[in-house]
Amino acid sequence: MAAVEPESAPLTLESLPTDPLLLILSFLDYRDLINCCYVSRRLSQLSSHDPLWRRHCKKYWLISEEEKIQKNQCWKSLFIDTYSDVGRYIDHYAAIKKAWDDLKKYLEPRCPRMVLSLKVAEGAREEDLDAVEAQIGCKLPDDYRCSYRIHNGQKLVVPGLLGSMALSNHYRSEDLLDVDTAAGGFQQRQGLKYCLPLTFCIHTGLSQYIAVEAAEGRNKNEVFYQCPDQMARNPAAIDMFIIGATFTDWFTSYVNSVVSGGFPIIRDQIFRYVHDPECVATTGDITVSVSTSFLPELSSVHPPHYFFTYRIRIEMSKDALPEKACQLDSRYWRITNAKGDVEEVQGPGVVGEFPIISPGRVYEYTSCTTFSTTSGYMEGYYTFHFLYFKDKIFNVAIPRFHMACPTFRVSIARLELGPDEYEEMEDAEEEEDDDDSADMEESDEEDEEARPRRLFDVPIRRRRYSRLF
Repeated sequence: MAAVEPESAPLTLESLPTDPLLLILSFLDYRDLINCCYVSRRLSQLSSHDPLWRRHCKKYWLISEEEKIQKNQCWKSLFIDTYSDVGRYIDHYAAIKKAWDDLKKYLEPRCPRMVLSLKVAEGAREEDLDAVEAQIGCKLPDDYRCSYRIHNGQKLVVPGLLGSMALSNHYRSEDLLDVDTAAGGFQQRQGLKYCLPLTFCIHTGLSQYIAVEAAEGRNKNEVFYQCPDQMARNPAAIDMFIIGATFTDWFTSYVNSVVSGGFPIIRDQIFRYVHDPECVATTGDITVSVSTSFLPELSSVHPPHYFFTYRIRIEMSKDALPEKACQLDSRYWRITNAKGDVEEVQGPGVVGEFPIISPGRVYEYTSCTTFSTTSGYMEGYYTFHFLYFKDKIFNVAIPRFHMACPTFRVSIARLELGPDEYEEMEDAEEEEDDDDSADMEESDEEDEEARPRRLFDVPIRRRRYSRLF
């Protein structure tokens, strides 16, 4: 009779050798590792194996080997200590901390003054943020709080951390507000209810806002530029140019544009020009490239008036022969809006100048245009003559460049009006505009006297700019 083989003990997780079990534990998230501590003594010991926590420290808190050596702590202790401080932000911390680290690393050699303007290196305290929530009566988004735990905004200085824009008679530079100043600008009035300012420009009064609650057609946590309806009598009729779906989306996308070189740094300032790599054209030895920017503070949704500025760079190759030196005589533009309407413009020079281009030399200038549609494009050419052969002229192509305003949302106050009410309102506004036109000079003088305004008084008065080429 055959001998009965004894039944083998069932294979369990705890019966595995240490090395394969540690390998399995290395795939667990920090929550599962902590739960393992309560399963058995052996799993508790193995889940405390310090190298297992190295990955989590790097993934969630971006702690480097150098920081570990400086703090003279094991990885698990570092993880626990950091979690006890900013653990509520664990889903946001790595993305926002990386953005701040990348931004400072990029700006320190290029714009040191801007980095020095950041307030309190260690950021705001939890109790400070709690006090602001109590003051405004609303909860702050966790990603917003997380960023302010790292850096508590910026001093109100120029240049602003959130970018600049300059035209001949218009300048904007946006500072990132500290949490106390932002709380002072929290809006409760109709049109901007439950909106907290993120930025502020001391020259224009322009701010970007975050909606801390869903109200008046806005989504919670949405970041936007406010745009008062220029035709409405109702001050609550404020349209919005949407800049980001969340604080993280808004901040990280801006930082990526800066550190990737997408936004140029000119005279220690970040200029928010967007350059499309395809917007480059070369004719002979001369290359023309274009970058563009949308100016919300000079735009309106109603009436439709979308203001764009563009920066053009004209460069002659350093390998060109000296006799190729030339001077710009005139420009030609073909401007097309989203409806396909075409306008052609031709004139002498550019912005009143007739630049000379020689081998290795660069000439840059900024100009602007407006569209009655949300997008459009421009293309054209410059006419040059050679300095050594003045009767010899030639054209240099300007590449086609597109301009489009951000996504916008129309004010819910305007949408709630019936068609008859709105038509009557528009007619009344037109009559009022006719009456006011005779007094324009006087009102402009009064505006100059009243220019120093309290922070965050809205709506912002927008001046109309004629198209410049």
